[in-house]
Amino acid sequence: MNAQELRDKTPDQLRDQLVALKKEAFNLRFQQATSQLENTARMRTVRRDVARVMTVLNEKAREAAK
Repeated sequence: MNAQELRDKTPDQLRDQLVALKKEAFNLRFQQATSQLENTARMRTVRRDVARVMTVLNEKAREAAK
């Protein structure tokens, strides 16, 4: 997922995606704690995707406030 794809989405779609990513991060943390996590790099990508979504949401909020 890249930032341009995210900028094309509506704020509601971004919030839904943010919820899904946070749930995935939660599940990955549990898998890591129980030594069931196979793809450790996925945690990093999910964390960065969450940051991207939040950045685009903040950009959209800032534009709406102008």
